[in-house]
Amino acid sequence: MSDIETMDLAGLIAATAEGDRPAFAELYRRTSAKLHGVILRICRRPDLAAELLQESYLKIWRNAHRFDPARASAIAWMAAIARNRTIDAVRLQAERVSAASEELEPDDGPGLAAAAGLDQATSLTLRACLEGLKTDDRRMVLLGYLYGLSREELGERFAMPVNTVKTRLRRALSALKGCLDGEPA
Repeated sequence: MSDIETMDLAGLIAATAEGDRPAFAELYRRTSAKLHGVILRICRRPDLAAELLQESYLKIWRNAHRFDPARASAIAWMAAIARNRTIDAVRLQAERVSAASEELEPDDGPGLAAAAGLDQATSLTLRACLEGLKTDDRRMVLLGYLYGLSREELGERFAMPVNTVKTRLRRALSALKGCLDGEPA
């Protein structure tokens, strides 16, 4: 048995604080299932949970020097990091969906152009092309690509299966591309 395998979690965090990658790998091996469970219970999305788990371990790596075994157990400290990161992500998601819940129509002002990084002329062309789409398709494109809603979130919002959302987005984007390329409708 190696020294790393016999270390407790607090020892692994201390070694991690000194940049010991094998200790960090062992820490991950021993605790990732538990932290994944903590994250999944909060966010309820396996795809997001996997991403948040990685972000949590990155934060653990960067902040291992701050761990104080007198204040909390190693697993409690790590779970708090994972929990806080997940709550932040869920709050951000809620804010994004709330902002997107307002009536979505393309504008000819700086909003769409600035968000998409376009000049005024290109923005006007895009606006005209977006107006050529069906209302729900236009809203799906804007919610998905301007506000970053996932296909699953769009499916919930428009009460349709994810595969239907994918198909409608693909068709809408194809129509937009054709319009922007000057092809007749």
